[in-house]
Amino acid sequence: MWRATETTAVDDRRVHEAFENLEVPEGFKAELIRGEIVMTAGPDKVHNRIVQAVQDQIPSGRWDRLQTQDVAFPGEDSEPQPDLVVLEVGADDSPGRLVPAPAVTMLVEVVSRTSVHRDYVEKRSIYAAGGVPVYLIIDPFQARCLVLTEPVGSGMSADYLTKRTRKFGDPVPLPSVGIDLDTSRFGTLPPLTPVP
Repeated sequence: MWRATETTAVDDRRVHEAFENLEVPEGFKAELIRGEIVMTAGPDKVHNRIVQAVQDQIPSGRWDRLQTQDVAFPGEDSEPQPDLVVLEVGADDSPGRLVPAPAVTMLVEVVSRTSVHRDYVEKRSIYAAGGVPVYLIIDPFQARCLVLTEPVGSGMSADYLTKRTRKFGDPVPLPSVGIDLDTSRFGTLPPLTPVP
């Protein structure tokens, strides 16, 4: 990982320039998370099948359901690439690789072995600070979904006021996109064991 060590405007521009020009090897993805370029290996099949199952359940007539789409957060030195970006059709028809956070209705992250802290902590505060109305974390290691709504605050202290947890097999109400998400076919992975 490459980390910016100074917070000057010049350094911020250099980080963004490096990120824009980064050649990502096939099978990897790169994100800019609070000034840090994070490169991770591609997800496994359990992860991809869960993302596909969520995407398939969100009606395409009303919603754009975008995978591998970068999101821009005003006031944040971050350009994450959530597993699924959901926005109303027509909310952002601009060209380019960045969807502005204010256009987004819901972001979905499926936890992987290397993304636990980023998904539950870093991205949670970034998404809340950006005013994303719904953040859905799907955790195949714990066989549960966490739905976060009502974003408040700014910067690293931003969070969501409402938190609902559902185990795999139970429907997950997502009224903002008009569905009860069927989780009965979500795959699971062996629980993560903490490093001693």
